[in-house]
Amino acid sequence: MYVTHLSLVDFRSYPTVELPLDHGVTAFIGPNGQGKTNLVEAVGYLATLGSHRVSQDGPLVRLGAERAVVRASVATNADQDSRPSLVEIEITPGKTNRARLNRSPVKRPRDILGTLRTVLFAPEDLALVKGDPSDRRRFLDELLVARAPRYAGVRSDYERVLKQRNALLKSAGAAMRASRAGRGGAAGPDLGTLDVWDTHLAQAGAELLAARLELVDALRPLVAKSYESVAATGSGTNNVDVRLEYKSSLGPDTELTADRAVLVDALVEATGRMRKDEIERGVSLVGPHRDDLVLGLGPMPAKGYASHGESWSFALALRLASYELLRTIGSDPVLVLDDVFAELDTGRRERLAELASAAEQVLVTAAVPEDVPDALAGARVDVLGGDVRRVA
Repeated sequence: MYVTHLSLVDFRSYPTVELPLDHGVTAFIGPNGQGKTNLVEAVGYLATLGSHRVSQDGPLVRLGAERAVVRASVATNADQDSRPSLVEIEITPGKTNRARLNRSPVKRPRDILGTLRTVLFAPEDLALVKGDPSDRRRFLDELLVARAPRYAGVRSDYERVLKQRNALLKSAGAAMRASRAGRGGAAGPDLGTLDVWDTHLAQAGAELLAARLELVDALRPLVAKSYESVAATGSGTNNVDVRLEYKSSLGPDTELTADRAVLVDALVEATGRMRKDEIERGVSLVGPHRDDLVLGLGPMPAKGYASHGESWSFALALRLASYELLRTIGSDPVLVLDDVFAELDTGRRERLAELASAAEQVLVTAAVPEDVPDALAGARVDVLGGDVRRVA
């Protein structure tokens, strides 16, 4: 899989961009702040419907414009003459985005997911090791969707149910506090309704939780292998136990299984047990939205104990393992390396470059040509002052 052409209208700093691309390596070269990352961010947005830099769509639209358009032609195999797929997303902050596939509108933007698949590594990925559980949950869920786009609907259903249930809990909590204070007013919500939402949450949550557990099982050996590849020094000192453990809000005494029916029962039981605390706090305290992926090196958790170099190696390993997992289900995903080589020591730079060079398409951003290792020699696009020019 590779992008043959990228078109932008009012995306980030660009009024317009028309950029042909080839399979193999393309390096975007230019000083910081010139728009290199904006180009690969656009590619990533088409693949995930999200940005690796911001959580909202507003900053993606050029100042003064009402909307942005990102469009790409995607070939599934460099050795075939089949017609590329044309995928397009129109980003309109405050409104529902619109998408097209081969120039035909689709019902929902998520219907384009799977047309383009990417694995992106950027400096922000250190948060996978050092950051909050939400960063690791997002990593798992985005990989789930890349692997099987139907999970975009599962995530959406779960988030919708969670929002409704939290609103009910908040209302019940407010009514309970008012009653304690002796204040009159309208009665609180019927808690029988909460039983219904408990069931909905358990059903949607069990599907998402089971998929995450299956994904972690598939990732575990790939992450260990990738960590060994990027961290190896040749001294025999890197034979470290790399661990991925799923930590569920169901509690340490709950045996985690990918059996959906068992998970539904466990979630219903846990929400019932936590109901009083949930009403007091006005939020749902049990479910996939409260879970974490615990990363470990040897007996210790990576967060708080891993060195800076070990953290980089773990973050790299997670992304490289994702790449290896996705390539088993079809065409190679596009590998995006956004300003990472300047952050790495010489050994990790060279090992990452060697591993990346086998990908069907690699998009690299760097401030200067010297930041791109020789193993990733290929096409070059200079980016300066909004001008995007292919020079080699």
